[in-house]
Amino acid sequence: MAKRAASKTTHTALKRKIIALVAISADGFIARPDGSFDWLDRPRPKGNYGMGEFWKSIDTVLWGRKTYDLALSFQKKGMAGAAFDTRLKNYLFSRTLRTGETAAEVELVDEPIKAFATHLRAGKGKNIWMMGGGGIIASFLDEGEIDEFLISVIPRFIGEGIPLIAPRHRNVPLQLISCKAFPDGVVKLHYAVQR
Repeated sequence: MAKRAASKTTHTALKRKIIALVAISADGFIARPDGSFDWLDRPRPKGNYGMGEFWKSIDTVLWGRKTYDLALSFQKKGMAGAAFDTRLKNYLFSRTLRTGETAAEVELVDEPIKAFATHLRAGKGKNIWMMGGGGIIASFLDEGEIDEFLISVIPRFIGEGIPLIAPRHRNVPLQLISCKAFPDGVVKLHYAVQR
């Protein structure tokens, strides 16, 4: 009996997680109303808030249309780090784009979130980064398909903008896994979504 319990725990621990990793302003926005995030342009501490470690833990990125368009605009401007990482599987959720209208490195998803997430989790691989934005994060959250949030709170108020999660009536309890403060005032909150 003990062996079965241990085996079940191990299997659960190995399940691919969908993790929303985002930076927000102290007043809860991921970007200004026009989508810009100039307020994030700041010196970063050694280790870049653990991003290197996070990159090693994922092999898939989920993009909403607006975030994808922003990344594309950066890529077209030749900005460093703006290209889609071909070592990762990139999926795009869009109601208007069709196959062949996306960057070659990005696969368009044309199935419901629940079915897609179930299929994705069933495959072998590392964790999955829910890149965002607020609309796709909300849609996955409402379908019960986000496991964790890694939220870096930037010590700056921007007054208005795009919220972390698209507004809708919901009541989703979170369990704090960890909280880490950095010397520059950034606080990184790690939550599990309770089911």
